[in-house]
Amino acid sequence: MPLPLNAADCLAPTAIVDSDHPEVLRYAAAHDPGGTELERAVALYYAIRDGIRYDGYGIELTERGLSASRALEIGRGWCVSKAVLLAACCRARGIPAGLGYADVQNHLSTERMRRMMGTNVFYWHGYTALWLEGQWVKATPAFNRELCEKFRIHTLEFDGREDSIYHPYDLDGRQHMEYLAYRGEFVDVPLAQMRADFAAHYPHMTDGFAGADFDREVDAEVSADRA
Repeated sequence: MPLPLNAADCLAPTAIVDSDHPEVLRYAAAHDPGGTELERAVALYYAIRDGIRYDGYGIELTERGLSASRALEIGRGWCVSKAVLLAACCRARGIPAGLGYADVQNHLSTERMRRMMGTNVFYWHGYTALWLEGQWVKATPAFNRELCEKFRIHTLEFDGREDSIYHPYDLDGRQHMEYLAYRGEFVDVPLAQMRADFAAHYPHMTDGFAGADFDREVDAEVSADRA
């Protein structure tokens, strides 16, 4: 378990949290409305939650694949890369931001995802830790509003004062997300440990997602379920 984050350590860019990249700087500035750090962090959260689409198949465990600039380049990301983007944008605007992880049991998935992963336990589920008003708060910008509406889950809001983590049940009272264990919060992505755990738990996952379209499969499965 890492030591508690020091806010002063969570401002500098890294190869993954590339808050000094020109496109990250541009995006962060464009979505920073001014005001207090809390107001600015909240605005960046919503810009990334809904402006960058969630792609559960877009898992690339490389520095480039997880980087904030890459998420902006392709306009989509999964929980880890979207959390990285929020951290990078906040650092670019002078707001200390780290990266947090938890193991979760996630009941929102596609048939392909369940088959390739062999489990509904998601190791290293990512969120952003933000230093606001003298405390660390969790912000999880992964699922965009449109995806939440399709799956009938609560859209995850963030006010900058309370932790923003997923609800245990969806809008119909079915199980949605259970947090099994927190892995702690880090200044940068613990990429080597993440790679080792993914290789151990999901040996066929990335091969199974190659060429697959997450949005298309979500639409097909939602339509079949409603029919």
